[in-house]
Amino acid sequence: MKFTIKHEIRNRMRIHLAMKRMSFREADTFDYYLKSFAEIREVKVYERTADAVIVFEGDRDRITEIVKGFSFDDVQVPERVFECSGRELSAAYYDKLVTTVVMHFAKRLVLPFDVRRVWDTAKTFGYIWRGLKTLKNKQLQVEMLDAMAITAAVLTGDHNTASNVMFLLKIGDTLEEWTHKRSVDDLARRMSLNIDKVWLLTDDGEILTDSSGIECGDTVVVRMGNMIPFDGDVISGEAMVNQASMTGESVAVHKGITSSVYAGTVVEEGELTIKVTQTEGCGRFDKIVKMIEESEKLKSSVESKAERLADRLVPYILLASGLTWLLSRNVTKAVSVLMVDYSCALKMSMPISVLSAIKEASHYDITVKGGKFLEAVAEADTIVFDKTGTLTKAKPTVVKVVSFCDESEDELLRQAACLEEHFPHSVARAVVDAAFDKELMHDELHTNVEYIVAHGIASEIEGEKAVIGSFHFVFEDEGVVIPDDRRDIFDTLPAEYSHLYFAKNGKLAACILIEDPMREETRSTVEKLRAQGFEHIVMMTGDSERTAAKIAAEAGITEYYAEVLPEDKAGYVEKAKEEGRKVIMVGDGINDSPALSASDAGIAISDGAEIARQIADITIGSDNLESIVTLREISTLLIKRIKFNYRTIVGFNTALIAFGIAGLMPPATSAMLHNGSTVVLGLKSMTDLLPNKNNI
Repeated sequence: MKFTIKHEIRNRMRIHLAMKRMSFREADTFDYYLKSFAEIREVKVYERTADAVIVFEGDRDRITEIVKGFSFDDVQVPERVFECSGRELSAAYYDKLVTTVVMHFAKRLVLPFDVRRVWDTAKTFGYIWRGLKTLKNKQLQVEMLDAMAITAAVLTGDHNTASNVMFLLKIGDTLEEWTHKRSVDDLARRMSLNIDKVWLLTDDGEILTDSSGIECGDTVVVRMGNMIPFDGDVISGEAMVNQASMTGESVAVHKGITSSVYAGTVVEEGELTIKVTQTEGCGRFDKIVKMIEESEKLKSSVESKAERLADRLVPYILLASGLTWLLSRNVTKAVSVLMVDYSCALKMSMPISVLSAIKEASHYDITVKGGKFLEAVAEADTIVFDKTGTLTKAKPTVVKVVSFCDESEDELLRQAACLEEHFPHSVARAVVDAAFDKELMHDELHTNVEYIVAHGIASEIEGEKAVIGSFHFVFEDEGVVIPDDRRDIFDTLPAEYSHLYFAKNGKLAACILIEDPMREETRSTVEKLRAQGFEHIVMMTGDSERTAAKIAAEAGITEYYAEVLPEDKAGYVEKAKEEGRKVIMVGDGINDSPALSASDAGIAISDGAEIARQIADITIGSDNLESIVTLREISTLLIKRIKFNYRTIVGFNTALIAFGIAGLMPPATSAMLHNGSTVVLGLKSMTDLLPNKNNI
């Protein structure tokens, strides 16, 4: 692709493709192509000008080679990318906003006053109808105040004021709708599916394959902890399915043969074989949007309180206007009071503040499902961490396989990988990756597998019962014994590694040593969280006391609990809440789900199990734990912004009402200042809370 460089600074360039403009689809294609390269950190494509701003790392010449190698015809883009793109939406609202401004001022320049007067009078009926419709709720709302103010201005012959008020109201409505829609769509896109691999059931057994190759009529298998990738009908198996992403239901629903299941829902318990009925799209995107828009979770208590107060103040403003007219017999003063209300600004700035904060968090790879949870993070005094995959690196590795039988280490690793590949956990992935690196083909050797939460996996391999998991599960629950002639080897297993035990027919076959080093940023993150006001920083793990103590000491955590079960984590969270504490839980696995659900704000690691991400209220990127520190900053600043907006709106509009009653301000000025301040505050609420964000 031919292009020119329009502007360039270190690690950032603005380019122009050799074309006048791009279609929305072409812009999304170019954006998708550029983001597929690891060297490119951020991209912004402008379809109107056929420009793109690229922020990159490394060699500049490499970036120019990437752009030169681009062709619209050669890039295969998943359909979900186009379906979930917000590009067309933003362009439509931008055009709508520009058209409103141009038409307003062009009308004044071109049309005679008499024509404008008829035009404005006709438009007044639309606002009157909108105000009357609110009466069916048996409440006086701001739409009625707007209608009365505009009508009063028209009846008194002040058509310029009426025109200005309607113009500012339309601008405000458009900005509010645009910001809300864009923020909700951004959130929905992040909640939509991004499933690359699925288990396809064929005549030869299960095959792990690309989801893009699945067609209607194919059969896929979904096991506990995994997300259902497509709409379909259950043809075998039973499971409890969490449908919160589709219906908002918090309780899992039983699914069996002949039941219908939906993309984006998660199997909490059991296993399903599903005949696919719908593959297109990104997981019922429209339904996700609807669920977010209707969910009360988007509202923090501070936000809801402000909006309720705004509604309660409407009758008092109307009363103040009536009393002003009765006492002064001055219509102008009464109209000046009607021109001002608290509701418009409060109801515009509060949701925009929350949704903008959610959108800003997404820039840091943080997905927040509602303002309620940002408020919980801001107020929290206790944070509980899972260990494996959370405080430790998200990608543990296999160091060694110690054999306790006559089979080779590679053969035992191959068998273990065959069991572990079905389940979403960082330790399971470590075993599978180790087998892959050694090119050990682990075709299906077993019958049905059973996953026991926080313990391990049970199955059969070539007729032998096989179990793999923790010490508690393998030796205490399953009664596995250690071969007498290998007892010395068992007693001298290295203590610095986590141990995964693999047994067959009741005898220990292997111990897989897992290196699970602490993240480099863990200690600094803990220190920063403590400085941010967290009084209790806790680590809970199912690992041994020895391993837990080592990681806690390295992380600077003084309160930790080892060898805990999922219900123990949830129990600690519930007890802390009963003591009056606000609790955040951070985890990545199926065994963290009960605690994530019980906490005031559950935070899941993005590389963790689907069920953890589904239940969690917030998801953070797996590459850096310090995003929790960023999340706390955003949350704290959001609450400060909401409170500032509340005080500013109440104070400023009260002053305008007082000036109107005193006759110090005409209606046109009151309307201009009130609506202007509403738009300004709304625009201010759209700005980033953290000043150090590098926008492009």
